[in-house]
Amino acid sequence: MDKTLGDKIPEFNKKTGANGNVGLSGASFSLGDHRTKFETFIIILVAVIIIGGSELLIYAFNVPQYVLPRPSQIATALVTEFPNLWPHLLITLKELFIGFAIGASIGFLLAAVITQFPFVEKVVTPYILLLVTTPMLALVPLLILRFGFGSEPRIIAVALASGPMVMINSATGFRRVDLAKIALARSFGASTFQIFTKIRIPMAMPMIIVGLMVGSIFGLLTTIGAEMVGGAEGLGNRLTYYSALIRMPQFFAIILILAILGISIYVFFFWLGKKWASWEA
Repeated sequence: MDKTLGDKIPEFNKKTGANGNVGLSGASFSLGDHRTKFETFIIILVAVIIIGGSELLIYAFNVPQYVLPRPSQIATALVTEFPNLWPHLLITLKELFIGFAIGASIGFLLAAVITQFPFVEKVVTPYILLLVTTPMLALVPLLILRFGFGSEPRIIAVALASGPMVMINSATGFRRVDLAKIALARSFGASTFQIFTKIRIPMAMPMIIVGLMVGSIFGLLTTIGAEMVGGAEGLGNRLTYYSALIRMPQFFAIILILAILGISIYVFFFWLGKKWASWEA
């Protein structure tokens, strides 16, 4: 039998969920695929009611700006302060991207190793659980003492927060691969590496993307928290700065930016899931 890669490993049919929509193991990517104009109108209408109602109620009850600013004041602060916030936003994004890239890479490699070597899983799992259950912000002061007040402590904290999320979800996806498919591939002469790259990774892609999504969100939260704990740069530092000066419009403007970042992360992985994992493992 020819054991070269070629076309010897059969292609397996992709499948959709019961309703024909694309699913992602508990985090469906079918949201909004067939949204009607009426549904879009209702969503916009609810947003207008919430924002407009908040504006009117805060104005009618004469709530002080330092307690709760009006949406219009938050929007004005966002526009006027954005040039000053832009450098801090770039620093936050740099720390998030670098830390997430390191953590996700290590987490994916660990997931691949522990699913192939059960002994390694028994050794590594207790430490992974320790990282998952320990708030990374508690380690930031210790990291600052060791690495100073630069970006390094925050990058390490992000990597430690995001890596376990990627590893756990990726390992779960690797284990859920149908053993019959692996047995069939072996009967066609596929090696362990070929099975991993051509079967395990594609079939586990939904869970891998879920892990990347959760890991990036954990990374964002850790980045902001670490910047609030130590350092003089980043959006987290600006939150502490504006709250200390009771400049609430600027404070809520940063909250709005962070909300947009979080939504952008979700939308990106939503698109990635539709492109690379448009089926359920």
